[in-house]
Amino acid sequence: MCRPSVDRSYRWLVSVRDMYPGYFALVMATGICSTALSEVGWPTASAALLVVGEACLAVLFAALGWRLLRYPRRVLADLTAPDRGYAFFTVVAACNVLATRLVTDGHRDAAVLLAGLGALVWLGLTYTIPVRLILGERPRPVLAGVNGTWFIWVVGTQSIAVSLAALDHPAVPGARMTALLAVLMWSVGVVLYLVVATLVLTRLLLLEVRPEDLTPPYWVTMGATAITVLAAARILDMVPSPAVTATRAVVAGLGVVLWAFGTWLIPLLVAFGVWRHVLRRFRLSYVPAFWSVVFPLGMYAVASIQLGRAADLPIVEQIGRGWTWLAVAVWVLVFGAMLLSLSRSVLGSRQRVAVSTEAHR
Repeated sequence: MCRPSVDRSYRWLVSVRDMYPGYFALVMATGICSTALSEVGWPTASAALLVVGEACLAVLFAALGWRLLRYPRRVLADLTAPDRGYAFFTVVAACNVLATRLVTDGHRDAAVLLAGLGALVWLGLTYTIPVRLILGERPRPVLAGVNGTWFIWVVGTQSIAVSLAALDHPAVPGARMTALLAVLMWSVGVVLYLVVATLVLTRLLLLEVRPEDLTPPYWVTMGATAITVLAAARILDMVPSPAVTATRAVVAGLGVVLWAFGTWLIPLLVAFGVWRHVLRRFRLSYVPAFWSVVFPLGMYAVASIQLGRAADLPIVEQIGRGWTWLAVAVWVLVFGAMLLSLSRSVLGSRQRVAVSTEAHR
């Protein structure tokens, strides 16, 4: 008599056990689209997406916590896998993207809590994963596992710089230290981008590229430049301090350079998608990794708007405003695909339970 409920429970447990490490990109994408809508003057829609992002963060943290308790070996296997380990940095970026958005609404205490949590996770991951990959056992060459998820390391690092800049206030004790930390994290993120880009390009040029290799996280190649630009724009708007003053010219110049490079990357990434899904006929269906496409689009919009303001480049700001609607449209499309996939999964489970129940009568 209890078999149907047991079957449903088992399937949910399996879903948590096999949860994609980068699923927190859902929160990243939702939070940055909320920020973009706020920037273009749509506060109600922005607030709605913020609530969705907060709810998704709570659900994903609960699932990750259960996975850590119930399936620690699975989590460890993901952390030590070159093609999946860096996807965990979506946890860092999700916390900081929401923290930055909460500051806009005046929820400073909640923002500090989320930013602090993101920083602690970053500290744990940023040294654990590279050390394991360099010093741990290698069943196959690490280079074969290098992919777009490695850029999420850069995104997580720069998200801390963005949240620090957002939390900056002259009346807050330690404002100079906050500015120094923001500049340092931005600098680390820039160098990490160069390192990761070199590794990814080496992998693409030296090893065979199959359709299944060009996964959606390759869009984070552009997303990492966009969040670096956003961090630069935020730092330029910080209260004057020795660290900001000393690096202002470099931050502004590299902000513009990286915005131009990120813009150049977009047609290339679209071409990769055409090759994968049109020329090689790779099946296009919802996978959690698609949120790694939505986030770069939203981040590009917000980064363009804020760089345009900070560097007095109105055309860049207008590009960002127009890009906002593309990012939101893609968010709606992917969110709808996610709900459809979940509903099909639940419906399929119920049908299997019904068949099983009928067979046992």
